[in-house]
Formats: sequence, C-alpha cells, structure tokens
Amino acid sequence: MADDDDRTDEGSSTTMADFGDAVDNGIFSQILEMDDNEEDRDFSKPLVLKFFEQADDTFAQMDKALAEKDLEELSNRGHFLKGSSATLGFNKIRDSCQVIQQYGKKLTLDGSPEPDENVCLQKIADALKAVKTDKESLEKQMKTFFGEA
Repeated sequence: MADDDDRTDEGSSTTMADFGDAVDNGIFSQILEMDDNEEDRDFSKPLVLKFFEQADDTFAQMDKALAEKDLEELSNRGHFLKGSSATLGFNKIRDSCQVIQQYGKKLTLDGSPEPDENVCLQKIADALKAVKTDKESLEKQMKTFFGEA
C-alpha cells in the first residue's frame, strides 16, 4: 500500500490536509471516518464549524471574566474549550486552554501553586491572545478543507 501521507489531492479518500502541529491527524481522521459521504462530510463538517462558533462564544465569556479578574470562570471556560478541542484533535487550541485552566486555578502548568494573581492573569491573557490567533488560522484552514472558503 502506498504511503498516503505524501498525497495532497483532496479528492482522495485517504488524503489528510497538512494542518501541521495544530491538529492531531490521528484524532481528526477518526472524526472524518464518521462521515457517510466524503464529498458532503455531513458529520464532520458541521461538527467542526460549530466548534469554531462555540469557541468564539467562549472567548467572549473569557474576555469578560478576564476583565473582571474572575479566575474561577476563566478556569471553567478553559476546561470546557480544552475538552471540545481535544475531542477534535485541535492541539494548539487545547494546549492554550490548558494554560488558561491551570492558571485560573492559580496553578502553574506543572501543577505547583502560583499565589500571585497578577501573574496568573497575565499568563491567561497571553494564552487567550494566542488561542484566538490559533483558532482564526485553523478555522481558515478547516473552511478551505471543507470547501467553505
């Protein structure tokens, strides 16, 4: 059997677009396998596009919580979006949400306490900025992949 990783034509049933380190291709390909029709992508396409809508809503909630310095809400929203992104294999988004979740609990990434709330808020602000950028980039790639661009 040929090595499918080298293929780039999107018409092939075994082709996976190269999303780089932003996507776990193993997980994402399992989502794609749930489609009944590879041309319509009636399962994966709405799932992925709905995720990006959900992410925008969650970012708005995070922005509000950050302005209010509500670490608990930031942690909860980070946890929520981390789970959704991990399910789809969206690694960069998942990783930034992990940062938000941890620092929202006043913990560093290795789980040790971070007592300085200002440090936590700055780490969260930086991660939120990064995750928004990563989401925008990945959303464009996914819309192209699904023929929505």
